[in-house]
Amino acid sequence: MKLNYYPETDSLYIDLSLKAGSESREISEGVVLDYDAEGNLVGIDIDNAGKKLNLEQLVLSKFPAKVQTLTA
Repeated sequence: MKLNYYPETDSLYIDLSLKAGSESREISEGVVLDYDAEGNLVGIDIDNAGKKLNLEQLVLSKFPAKVQTLTA
C-alpha cells in the first residue's frame, strides 16, 4: 500500500494494489474508488484532501509491515 499526496492539487491517492485500475466510481464529491478488471478495489483518490482529512499526522498501529518514508 502506498499513500501519495500531491500538494499542488491537494489530492491524496491511496494505492491498495499493484494492479491497474480499469473502472472508477465516485462515491461522494471528490472521492473516487478505482477497481481492477475483476472488481477488486485497487485505489482511492481524494480531491481537496486537506479539507476532508487531517493530513498533519499519520498513525500506524500494529502495522505488520516495514514502513518507509519518502520526501519530495
